[in-house]
Amino acid sequence: MAHTLDELVAMQRAADQARNRVEELRDSFGPPAHHTWTDVQTDTYETAWRAWRDLARDVQAAVTRYAKDEEKPRNAVEEEVRRTARHPPPAP
Repeated sequence: MAHTLDELVAMQRAADQARNRVEELRDSFGPPAHHTWTDVQTDTYETAWRAWRDLARDVQAAVTRYAKDEEKPRNAVEEEVRRTARHPPPAP
């Protein structure tokens, strides 16, 4: 499936949000080595971590396909996607 740059940016934002959720849970629950997590906490964290992993994998694969299709260096496409996702240009 071909993606546009805007779609890649949206995918990156979703992956970033998922990563933030994992970090929030880790901060909220505390280190598992210091405080035993409940089964619910463990399941919640693992579900969030899997979502982040899957979204990150999908955006990486899409960036690779886009770069190949557009005949651009992959690292340049990835940088543009991340920069735009994390620091959007001001609205006109």
